[in-house]
Amino acid sequence: MALINLHHKYIPLVDAVSRYYIISGGRGASKSFSVATYLLLKTFEKGQVILFSRLTMVSAEISVIPEFNSKIEELGLESVFDITNKEIVNKTTGSRIIFKGLKTGSKVQTANIKGIEGLTIFVLDEAEELVDEELFDKINFTVRTKNASNQVILVFNPPTKSHWLYNRWFKKAGVQPGSNLTKGRNTYIHTTYLDNLENLSEDFIEEMEEMKITNPTKYDNVVMGGFKDKAEGLILKNWKLGKFPIGVPSEFALDFGFSNDPTALAECHIDHAKKILYVKGHLYRTGIIPSELAKIVKGITGNSLIVADSASPDVIAELKSAKCNITGVKKPKIIDRLELLRDYTIVVDPESTNIIEELNNYCWDSNYPLGDRPIDDFNHYIDGINYYVVHRQRNKQIKRFRIR
Repeated sequence: MALINLHHKYIPLVDAVSRYYIISGGRGASKSFSVATYLLLKTFEKGQVILFSRLTMVSAEISVIPEFNSKIEELGLESVFDITNKEIVNKTTGSRIIFKGLKTGSKVQTANIKGIEGLTIFVLDEAEELVDEELFDKINFTVRTKNASNQVILVFNPPTKSHWLYNRWFKKAGVQPGSNLTKGRNTYIHTTYLDNLENLSEDFIEEMEEMKITNPTKYDNVVMGGFKDKAEGLILKNWKLGKFPIGVPSEFALDFGFSNDPTALAECHIDHAKKILYVKGHLYRTGIIPSELAKIVKGITGNSLIVADSASPDVIAELKSAKCNITGVKKPKIIDRLELLRDYTIVVDPESTNIIEELNNYCWDSNYPLGDRPIDDFNHYIDGINYYVVHRQRNKQIKRFRIR
C-alpha cells in the first residue's frame, strides 16, 4: 500500500473537531484529490455512511467514481473495496460511500436521500451549483447519527458574493474568504495551485501565471478562488438599488414555481415616460401548493392586478377562485422580452435580496454556440417581471392601477 500524504491544510479534516468544513479554492488546488483520499481513509472506520453528492449527478460511474478508483489504485487498495455504479464499500469494515445527485432531471431526490440510515458524513461537491439553501439544509439536518463525529463538507469554487455560500459561511460568520482557520463549529480550508505545485505540469503553471498578467480578474476568481462581485456575461446590467416609492400605483408580477423552483412574487411600478421600472420582492418560496399560494398571494396583493405566465391556466384559475385579480400573458421569445426589459432602468428595493442575487447571476449560457440563450437559473423573479413588462407594453393604460 502506498504512503498517504495529505496537504497540511487538510489535516483538520482528519482531526474531525468541527461539524462543517468549508473547502474552497481555485483551479488545480487539489480539493477533489484531498477530499476523495480523506473519504476513502474514513471508510476504514466502522459505522461510516458517507453521502457524496452534487446538485446533478446523472451517471456517478462516469462522472465521479473513476476519480475514486484512481485514488484506490494509487494507494494499492483494489482488494479492499467493492465498487458498483452507485457506491463504494470497504469490505473490512462495511463502511460505504454512496453517490447520489440532489436532482435527477427536474425532480429533487430529497426523500430518497433523507431515507439513508445512519448518515455520518455529507459531502456536497461543486456546492456553488446549488442556489437553494433550503434544499441544502434538508439534507444537512439528516446528518445526526448518535455517537458519531458527524461532518458536513462543502467543496466549491467561489461563485459571486450574492450566493448563499458567501452570505452564510463568510459574511454572517465574520470570516474573510481565503482563510484557513476554525471558528466555532466551522473549519475553513482554502487552497490554490500554489499549494499543489509539485503535482502540476509546467504548462499548467505557466498558463496560470500568464492569466495573472493578462486577465487578473479571472485569475483572482478561477485560479486563486476569490468570490466575484458579479457573474460574467450578465444579461441585465441596467439596474440599481433604490427604495420602492411610497404612494404610487403598483401591480404585481408572479412566476410560478415547479419542483424545487421557487414561486416569486414581485411588486412593480412602471414609469413609461422616464423608462424606469421599480421592483420589490414579496414572496420567494418553494413547495407551495396552488390552494396555499392563492391565500398567500391574495393577502399580499389585495385587489391589485397580478400578471403571470399564461402557460399555467390551472394555477391561474385557482387564484381567480380565491378572488385574486390575476391575468395571464402570452410570452414572446425570451430574447425579445429580455430586450424589452433592457429598455428600462430597473430600480430594486435594497431589501429584495433574492432579486439582487438573480440580477448578479443571470448570464448568457456559455455552452450554447450561438451565445444568445440565457442559463435556466437565477430567473424566477426576472421571468415574472418580464411577463409584467410585456403586459404593460401591450396595455399602457393605467386605469386598472390601484394605489396601495
